[in-house]
Amino acid sequence: MKTILSVCGLAFGTIAFAAEPFDTHGPLRVAKSGTYLEHADGTPFFFLADTCWTGPALSTEKDWQTYLVDRKKKGFTAIQFNMVCPWRTAATDAEGNVSYFIKDGKLSLNEPFYRRLDARLEAINDAGLLAVPVLCWACVKGDPGIVLNEEQVIDLCRLEVERYKSANVLWILIGDNRYAAADAVKWKRVGRAVFGEKPGTLVTTHPSGENWPWNSWDDEKWLTVLGYQSGHGDSVKSLQWMTEGPVAAYGKRKSFSRPVINLEPPYENHYGYSMHKPHPASDVRRAVYWSLLRCPEAGFTYGAHGVWSWNTKPGTEPTGHKGTGIANVWSDAINLPGATQMGYVRKLMEEVQWTTLRPLQTVVKQVSAEKDPGTFVAAAASPDNGTYVFYFPAHAEAIVALQVRGMKDAIRWFNPRTGVWGKPPGANPKHPLFGPPDENDWVLVVKP
Repeated sequence: MKTILSVCGLAFGTIAFAAEPFDTHGPLRVAKSGTYLEHADGTPFFFLADTCWTGPALSTEKDWQTYLVDRKKKGFTAIQFNMVCPWRTAATDAEGNVSYFIKDGKLSLNEPFYRRLDARLEAINDAGLLAVPVLCWACVKGDPGIVLNEEQVIDLCRLEVERYKSANVLWILIGDNRYAAADAVKWKRVGRAVFGEKPGTLVTTHPSGENWPWNSWDDEKWLTVLGYQSGHGDSVKSLQWMTEGPVAAYGKRKSFSRPVINLEPPYENHYGYSMHKPHPASDVRRAVYWSLLRCPEAGFTYGAHGVWSWNTKPGTEPTGHKGTGIANVWSDAINLPGATQMGYVRKLMEEVQWTTLRPLQTVVKQVSAEKDPGTFVAAAASPDNGTYVFYFPAHAEAIVALQVRGMKDAIRWFNPRTGVWGKPPGANPKHPLFGPPDENDWVLVVKP
């Protein structure tokens, strides 16, 4: 559904948006369970975002439409991007504009930059997708969150939120900060100043990799969603962080007040930090299924190396990200196999009613993972309908001990590479060792 851009009399205008599925089911909110997002009419919303940090700033209008059509077709429900320039991947937008000006210490928005952003964000909503913008990046020297003082950061974020307050948005306050010590105190103050003391909208923030700072943030009512980044690590330590770290510990809680989202699993084709080899689609699938089964989550994001940076020059690494590996141009990178397979994840999670799944490792005895943590078998179950879901990474061996009537008809194997259901040849449903059909990764679903 195409919407009409209406401009009101606020600074630079306030943009009004509405599109499917939001104009049918209403805006998003946190569900009563505190574990997922839903529309105003109670329809669950599976959060599946594609990461396109610099796409709005660098894309042509035609290319942006091509990109959105592709992501919508593959099952994505949201687009995650960075709202400001400069940052280390893009000093300006494609026309050479920066986001803001500072005069006599006071910040003001650069209207040409945001007119471009208006069109890109409107196109996201017109495609029926949730916009997930980062208000301010704050990772390294040169990023706005480092360069600007606290008052200027607050002004920047407030102006952006006001401009797009009518859009269908999940805000990310800042990008890639560690939230250590004084930084955590600062960003709590900024969050309160921008969004107020009471929760009134959907807000998360984007920590650095393998970082879970949220245990001391319970009193920050403006923070309505907990984001984290499992990151691009491929060491034993990184794998164990995903399966046995603080996110898994959080998933053991009996009740939840905020949904959790993995905002940055490993990007497909991005170099791993230890092995210095491109992450294949299998690494991405593993991280995503671990995320969904080790903690009740609202969904996750996906990233393709070359798309997140909107790469247009063949044979180059993303600007400011030396060591991440040569990236495909964005128009080739959108066709990496992992993107299609993320749609299969959504298909499966919606079919097994992911909103009721809770981690349940007590029915799994790890076998291969004792020596290779990359073969950890994650498990979750639904107390509402008796469904069990197990993710077997490639070459994984584990003993699944279940006693369920009608087991033979209850066992199904889901192929995460093709999105097709099937049963393993010669599987013996009476035996507790459920073996996947082959040495690739598989998802076992047991539903009496």
